Amino acid sequence: MPEFEELYKEYHPVVFRYLLSLCQDVDVAEEITQETFFKVLKNINQFQGQCKFSSWLCQIAKNTYFSYYKKQKRIILQTENSEEIESNKAADATGYELSPEQMVLNKDLELRIHQILHKMKEPYREVFWMRTFGELTFQEIAAIHHKGESWARVTYHRAKLQIKEELE
Repeated sequence: MPEFEELYKEYHPVVFRYLLSLCQDVDVAEEITQETFFKVLKNINQFQGQCKFSSWLCQIAKNTYFSYYKKQKRIILQTENSEEIESNKAADATGYELSPEQMVLNKDLELRIHQILHKMKEPYREVFWMRTFGELTFQEIAAIHHKGESWARVTYHRAKLQIKEELE
């Protein structure tokens, strides 16, 4: 256990700063950092050394953040005014074309979009997820993937096109 405490002391600032860059909220970043290290403690034997330990930690942190964010989004959607949900359904029924981001608000299409995302290849799935659900800027997405901002924009655009094609 002392070894884990040393890892925690060494890598806590790295994971915390990474999560803070994703969520821009100190309290949320700290909460997810704690959850990340709890997961690491339970699964430390799964680290195979094929990447840097800090990269492995940040991947766990990113997945934990997206799970947290998805859970929060679900809570917000459940507590929304039912009139607003009905107006989204009405807009869809009238034939207005909704963007993939707007479709997520419609419960019927949300499941279809998640099914499409599940089958979508990387990096399209992750970039779409980061932009739509994570609300990250193209610059932030590019930095995470070590690519240019135009790469993030093009990848996101292509992911949206794939989703629209599958929905038709």
